[in-house]
Amino acid sequence: MTAPLSRDVAHLLPYAMVRLRARLRTESAPGDMRWTWSQMTTLSRIAEQGPTTVSALAASEHVRPQSMAETVAALRREGFITKEPDPKDARKTLISISDEGRETLSRIPADREAWLEAAIEEHVSPADRRILAQAAEIMERLADS
Repeated sequence: MTAPLSRDVAHLLPYAMVRLRARLRTESAPGDMRWTWSQMTTLSRIAEQGPTTVSALAASEHVRPQSMAETVAALRREGFITKEPDPKDARKTLISISDEGRETLSRIPADREAWLEAAIEEHVSPADRRILAQAAEIMERLADS
């Protein structure tokens, strides 16, 4: 079997990712469905990086600073993050995750991952699981390129 063309993969992959993302979102508890994927990945990045700026988050997530500012504002309204002046540069504001943000971050992905784990166990062969693990690594590389 020959490898698919890059353009074919480039056409199919976004559609599959959007569908899976939407399904994962529906697998959250009903009250948690209001959190978007971008809000949860941003909150996760804040937790991983420690105090950071909107500009650094935007660069890390490959979005415009204005879009990231909207995401950060939504997270702040919910009490998931805190803001404080940067002690090294008073013109900058550092964003950190709050205790409520940590609790939410630990719960929502766990719900989504539990559903995905069960679906993989039920519908995906061991050989295809290895392929999915490779695909996840490749997707991470693409996102970082």
